[in-house]
Amino acid sequence: MISAPGDGSGDQPDGVPLEDGDHSCDHSGDHSDVAEAGVIGWDAGNLGIPDLAADESLIDPTGEIAAATADLDDDSPAEAADRVPDAPPLTLPVVEALLNRRRSEVQISPTLSRITALMDLLGNPQRAYPVIQIAGTNGKTSTARMIDALLTLMGLRTGRFTSPHLQLVTERIAIDGAPIPVERYVETYADIAPYVDLIDASSAREDGLPLSKFEILTAMAFSAFGDAPVEAAVIEVGLGGTWDSSNVADAGVAVITPIGIDHTEYLGDTLTEIAGNKAGIIKRDAVAIIGPQEPEAMNTILRRTIEVDASVARFGSEFTVLDRAVAVGGQRLTLQGLGGVYEDVFVPLAGEHQAVNAAVALAAVEAFFGAGSSRQLDIASVQDGFAAVASPGRLERVRTSPTIMVDAAHNPHGATALAAALAAEFSFSRLVGVLAVMADKDALGILQALDDTFDEIVVTRNSSPRSMPVADLADLAADVFGEERVHTAARMDEAIALAVDLAESGFEDSSGTGVVITGSVVSAGDGRALAGLGPE
Repeated sequence: MISAPGDGSGDQPDGVPLEDGDHSCDHSGDHSDVAEAGVIGWDAGNLGIPDLAADESLIDPTGEIAAATADLDDDSPAEAADRVPDAPPLTLPVVEALLNRRRSEVQISPTLSRITALMDLLGNPQRAYPVIQIAGTNGKTSTARMIDALLTLMGLRTGRFTSPHLQLVTERIAIDGAPIPVERYVETYADIAPYVDLIDASSAREDGLPLSKFEILTAMAFSAFGDAPVEAAVIEVGLGGTWDSSNVADAGVAVITPIGIDHTEYLGDTLTEIAGNKAGIIKRDAVAIIGPQEPEAMNTILRRTIEVDASVARFGSEFTVLDRAVAVGGQRLTLQGLGGVYEDVFVPLAGEHQAVNAAVALAAVEAFFGAGSSRQLDIASVQDGFAAVASPGRLERVRTSPTIMVDAAHNPHGATALAAALAAEFSFSRLVGVLAVMADKDALGILQALDDTFDEIVVTRNSSPRSMPVADLADLAADVFGEERVHTAARMDEAIALAVDLAESGFEDSSGTGVVITGSVVSAGDGRALAGLGPE
């Protein structure tokens, strides 16, 4: 194995047109998936992702907070000292530092009691608008973004809650298809903070746990959507389904994307157990939109629909992809929806898995608006909605010459989809992978899924403290790829620079060479940041 030089160190409502003159039931945006050719910064400092939990001095790096409050001690009488709050003004770094002191989103406690109590105090804003909820192992975020885009182009004001974020936490809470402003994020936290303290105190009296970071983020999203107000909320489950804090909402449409083996320490070791947990988002009298599943997962989900008397639509039965053709910048689809056939649908995303996600998203929106065999959504609105879709970090091109792409594949199921998309839709003369994986993930399975995809691989760390040590990942990679194909770099910026050198080595024309940064959502986010792309 070759190491890169350097000593650097490394996460319907009214008015929506239907076909044939019926009426029932705009996420547009200019999304460029190619950064300016030749412009990319390899300085890890460009990531802009400080480890606040590790260094609390970063809360006030310039000393502005201390300077702004220094006069208080000089001008106030001594006896007033106790009446002056000893707290800095709320900023995004301060809020994140406070939230990072709590249990992380992968440290779940199987109960909805805390989030239910918090939402009660907040007036249950999650009941103020209809909800489409999405669970599954892979494809949740892309499907959520597609649903959001379709609803927007059909005239609704939407809220979207997804996780994890690629670059900035405000990406998780979107209104009208865009992350909420930092100021609004901070204000939303400040609004609910007193109620968070009440729930924490109540839980402590019963020897319970305080609210987790994800529970608070969920409450912030529901509150922000209520304040907007939105006309529909698209909610992605954080982990699992049954006990996920987002499940405090009663979704009228429950979407289950393909289920694979992941988070076994929380969800179980088998597809049956995992599917049972994820199927918990299907509530009584809801409509369940089910993506392609292994038989044992499908059987488990269908049992849940029978228990709660939910309506069912399945990929491959009630809806499907009829035709798919690779096109410049994406793919062109013919989709069989619940209400009929939708032709000439352009989706600016690569991969057969994204075509499946599009079919699932379309069926979910049809179910939301009540479309059926005799009522079809307006085809032009569907076409416009899909054309406006952006899913950053999902096989996204961030640079050309050589091509650099980022993908958030973080488990074997996602890595398999990535490998298939690269093989079917791209023709690289030489392709080098940059891989950084979380320590709690199936790194060996990810590597095995990508073995035939990359000519060489550079293993590194991403910006998360949960990133697997380089030496450990390199040992696993050597077992799969062979030592001669494995290289190491201590930091992501060094890894990308080394991968570019490896890709271009021996080629006068770099147009057919490429680099793919993958292994984690954080790795994809780091790659975007280093390419100079901002949050979306």
